[in-house]
Amino acid sequence: MDRPETRYAWNGDVALAYQVVGEGPVDILYLQGYCSNVDMNWESPHLARFLRGLSRVGRVIVMDRRGWGCSDRYSPSDIAPLETLTDDMLAVLEAADSRRATIFATWECGILAMLFAATYPERTHALVLCDAFASYSATDETPWLPDDGKWSEWIDMVHDEWGRPAWSEGEMSDGPERDWFTRYQRGSITPGSAVAEFRRYLATDIRRILPSIQVPTLVLTRGANDADPEESLFLTNPKNGRYLASHIPGARLTEIDIPAGQIHHLHWYGRSEPILRRVDRFLADLREEQASFDRVLATVLFTDIVGSTDKAAALGDSAWRQLVERHHATVRTLLARYRGHEVDTAGDGFFATFDGPARAVRCATAIAEAVRPLGIEVRAGVHTGEVETIDGKVSGMAVNVGARVGAAAGAGEVLVSQTVKDLTAGSGLVLEDAGEHELKGVPDRWRLYRVVGG
Repeated sequence: MDRPETRYAWNGDVALAYQVVGEGPVDILYLQGYCSNVDMNWESPHLARFLRGLSRVGRVIVMDRRGWGCSDRYSPSDIAPLETLTDDMLAVLEAADSRRATIFATWECGILAMLFAATYPERTHALVLCDAFASYSATDETPWLPDDGKWSEWIDMVHDEWGRPAWSEGEMSDGPERDWFTRYQRGSITPGSAVAEFRRYLATDIRRILPSIQVPTLVLTRGANDADPEESLFLTNPKNGRYLASHIPGARLTEIDIPAGQIHHLHWYGRSEPILRRVDRFLADLREEQASFDRVLATVLFTDIVGSTDKAAALGDSAWRQLVERHHATVRTLLARYRGHEVDTAGDGFFATFDGPARAVRCATAIAEAVRPLGIEVRAGVHTGEVETIDGKVSGMAVNVGARVGAAAGAGEVLVSQTVKDLTAGSGLVLEDAGEHELKGVPDRWRLYRVVGG
């Protein structure tokens, strides 16, 4: 079987493997979860047929995400944060000369696709989520997902059986395909890295950002007749797809029953043809529509100098002006380093936006440390939410919340919202519960967290 050329995009020093298939009217960035190896995809007649079918719908860009397949691997002690993985997606799109793509993602890659779509709507034509989920672990809204005990059993199984024939025998009955899938697992990721990745991402929860996804979305899931909340393949429970479709504005939900005797969870087997038909129809409908969205997911950072009035009075106008100029230069240098965008500065405070929450938090802590030698302390607040850009000005409730979180911080302190905590799970940041707070002008009470490390 003819195979497309494997190419590499670079994000810094990390090489990201991708292939381009077809020449359709739209670009489709395909992110396959669970297993992924752009070279070995074509050794399975079933998966190859699915990818060829998708290439008749659009120009397909198939990538191995960082740590998997033919992309640079990571060690078990060096699992990348989610925002780095979305940066990798941008790097591949740039290398493939794609300005705007439909993101087709399955399994755990759905989380990356949803974050990407919410953060970069201008680069996202549409979103197709197949067997995706918003949280790895059980929550009050998703009680069907596994608890810590279930995850412990699953991780032990990955540790002991990943890439071994016993695992594949439970996946499929066809001999050649079973042999391929066993090698495919080993060619996707090593068991140590798989275990480390599961452990790093288990606390990830993106439920709060689902309403911020403003691109057209198609959710594909198994049919109701296949549901069994107690089965080992808990992440393909149809309830996940229903939850996503009910919380992403305007999302379409399609449940596809799996023919009897077919492999029940890998989408490129029993559900391949109906999935391709629905994706084709979905994208055809979108070509007839014109929609624009002014809202985008962003992380906002607010900082200001603590006790500035007293400090200015003690120093005098000239010395205070010089100190503020040095403060501003320091802050702007760090904003550039952490890829922040300065929105406004009022007196001694800064308002900036970031496309990743971990970068914003690290920038805030770096600012707090860098200005101490100047004899001043700053307070900082970080929040992630939906913002609006009107005539170049950033506004919205997320901006108000971020400002109030910053106002609640003490000298030298960086406070973050619950949303930031949820989105930075696995980033290495160490957060301490700072209790619930009333934020002036913002409904409800908000639980905040103090940055103490990372």
